Amino acid sequence: MRFRSRKGLLFQVLLDAGLIVFSVCLAWVVRYELELTPAPGEGFFYQPLNAYFPLIVVLTPLTIIIFRFEGLYPLARGQNLLDEFYIIINGTTTAALLLMAFTFFVRPLVYSRAVYVYTAIAMVVLLCLARWIERIIFARLRPRGIGVDRVLIVGAGEVGRTMMRNIVAQPHLAYHIVGFVDDDPERGRTDIGRFKALGDTNNLKHLIKEWSVNEVIVTLPWTARDKIIGIMRMCQRINIPAKIVPDLFQLSLSRVAIDAVGGIPLIGIRETGMGLIDTWFKRGIDLVGGGLVLLIALPLMSVFALLIRFDSPGPMIFRQKRVGRGGKEFIAYKFRTMYVGAEEAQHKFADLNEASGPLFKIRNDPRRTRVGAWLRRTSMDELPQIVNVLRGEMSLVGPRPPMPSEVIAYQDWHKRRLEVSPGMTGLWQVSGRSELLFDEMVMLDIYYIENWSPIMDVWILLRTIPTVLFGRGAY
Repeated sequence: MRFRSRKGLLFQVLLDAGLIVFSVCLAWVVRYELELTPAPGEGFFYQPLNAYFPLIVVLTPLTIIIFRFEGLYPLARGQNLLDEFYIIINGTTTAALLLMAFTFFVRPLVYSRAVYVYTAIAMVVLLCLARWIERIIFARLRPRGIGVDRVLIVGAGEVGRTMMRNIVAQPHLAYHIVGFVDDDPERGRTDIGRFKALGDTNNLKHLIKEWSVNEVIVTLPWTARDKIIGIMRMCQRINIPAKIVPDLFQLSLSRVAIDAVGGIPLIGIRETGMGLIDTWFKRGIDLVGGGLVLLIALPLMSVFALLIRFDSPGPMIFRQKRVGRGGKEFIAYKFRTMYVGAEEAQHKFADLNEASGPLFKIRNDPRRTRVGAWLRRTSMDELPQIVNVLRGEMSLVGPRPPMPSEVIAYQDWHKRRLEVSPGMTGLWQVSGRSELLFDEMVMLDIYYIENWSPIMDVWILLRTIPTVLFGRGAY
């Protein structure tokens, strides 16, 4: 994660201190040089910049200390940009009010009140802008392995997979999973997407060195108490941070509900996914949003239909059986992007398949038409699925609708993605699309089911726009 090392934290503190000093100077210029606030009536005269040096000397360390206690140094892993903005605004306001109260209590006629206000505003703007730029820079560096922690996961059971899909769904956590180990012979030798199965726990010390691991996350069941203690002690000896994910008697972490009665903690099981009210709310969004999209896109869809008709013989709309919520089959609609008979000819190109698991995808599929190739690259071929959304067979946001032949090949944990209606777009579509392996796609779908909220749907829909415009991972 950003600035977690000692040198990185020192750089962050010095950068913030420099911005605080600059904010005071900027406030002085606005107040006295630009004269945005009239002096008459305030009871004091023009003050040179050096008169504000004591203010700088006190305000800078005071703000840094408040930021430290607010949790900005270092920022907890997983906190988003809004969390940083809140800390900055809260810390800046606190520091400014404390210093203002102290100054006007001891020496009321020394400093202009406008300088305090301008300083606080400048600090908030500059510090927030700096954090925003930092996140953009680190987001571009993360795919190159810069600024991330290399993690080895111990245990590939339900808790381990929950940990993996949370990391996949939240790249801002700055974790890179180098692989996992498990003492179960089958799990310890079966890769999960890009996550490599590295054998059992007996070889853990060697794997940490071989894969340059920065952190170990233990997700073993509570019955492996002695094994967990041994792993923690081993990591401590070689100075590698190790963290334990409690599986709470092997319950899925997403289903744990913690309450308290008179200070006594109570652990229970809550329902995951969407309740009845959530389902109705999501359905309302689909009807309103789907209707608007259909009205806006109808002229464009008409043009696409004519282009398909003139480009190659065959129907304009391609109908295909898909599997929806609860395993119920339905007919999904798309613009036809291939020559007639392409499905029947799929077995001839089996050796060209570039997808993992039960999926079948070819980057430069020879069965595509000229117009179809463009429609796929821009994802415009999926616009007719608006009809499926309005009919209640699909949603605007959700997992990719699978074909029956794919569902047959599912492992048990893959079937969880059938708990909600499939969507025109989804978390995996905005996180890599066809560039992701099948297991990673399923992990993202399950993460979406377990963490659904209206805000998440809006966030996915907004992220879909640049994904479609730039054609990321589409073919």
